[in-house]
Amino acid sequence: MKVGFIGAGKMGFTLGKHMVEHSISVGGYYSRTLESAKKAAEFTTSHCYESLSELVNGNDVIFITVPDGQIAVTAKALDRLDANLSGKIICHTSGALSSQVFSGMDSRIYGYSIHPIYAVNSKTESYINFNQAFITIEGHEAKIDVMTDLFKDMGHQVKVISADDKVKYHGAAVFASNLVIGLYHKSMKLMEECGFSESEAEEALKPLFRNNAENLINKGCRDALTGPVERCDTETVRKHINVLSGDELDVYKLLSKELVGISEAKHVLDENYDFSEMKKLL
Repeated sequence: MKVGFIGAGKMGFTLGKHMVEHSISVGGYYSRTLESAKKAAEFTTSHCYESLSELVNGNDVIFITVPDGQIAVTAKALDRLDANLSGKIICHTSGALSSQVFSGMDSRIYGYSIHPIYAVNSKTESYINFNQAFITIEGHEAKIDVMTDLFKDMGHQVKVISADDKVKYHGAAVFASNLVIGLYHKSMKLMEECGFSESEAEEALKPLFRNNAENLINKGCRDALTGPVERCDTETVRKHINVLSGDELDVYKLLSKELVGISEAKHVLDENYDFSEMKKLL
């Protein structure tokens, strides 16, 4: 099975290199600019295609690794080709889009959305730990096992999901990644309001964030949780609410409500913990 890539961005570089590292045959790349395709081909020791038709004819599986807004456009461009698409497996790597973007091509191809739950932030380095990525797959039933086995053979955990769940699933991933960065940045701003410089705020928060993340990974949400909500310290939470306002207060209350549920589960057998006043406060 030979794999070709349309798009030579961070995901194209990373997934192609990862496959090469696991002895998957990578045919090469086609990109909007020939220079980009050449760089990706050099990085993966594969071929640079000068046309879509050449890429389609030379590969069995085609990964569309372009920005989300260009996936449907690229699918239509493939559908208009004279090249033989019959029996090809065509995938995109968007977290939010489903395989239904290929619906007009269903009679000719097997379409899939394949998304790694992983922050791909570098063309040349993200592949190094990419084997840690959990992979979700959604698409045509006929070849779902083929695509699942492809990633399992590379050492990934794989979950097949439905097209109807794609957007909510992607939102869930955003909560654990992008929104965490938003929370961290908001924390830095609050620290700066207390007289910290930006660099001081970063240095102060790094150990807290790192240790909490490690505990979360190693122990899970319930056992990693500490802080005033977890210990049912209503007075401290009340003081926080009194000094916060606007968006900061809204976010604080919403997430603290979530923490109450975790805390109740953690202390369910301890009659010394009563979260009823905390719930009213929030």
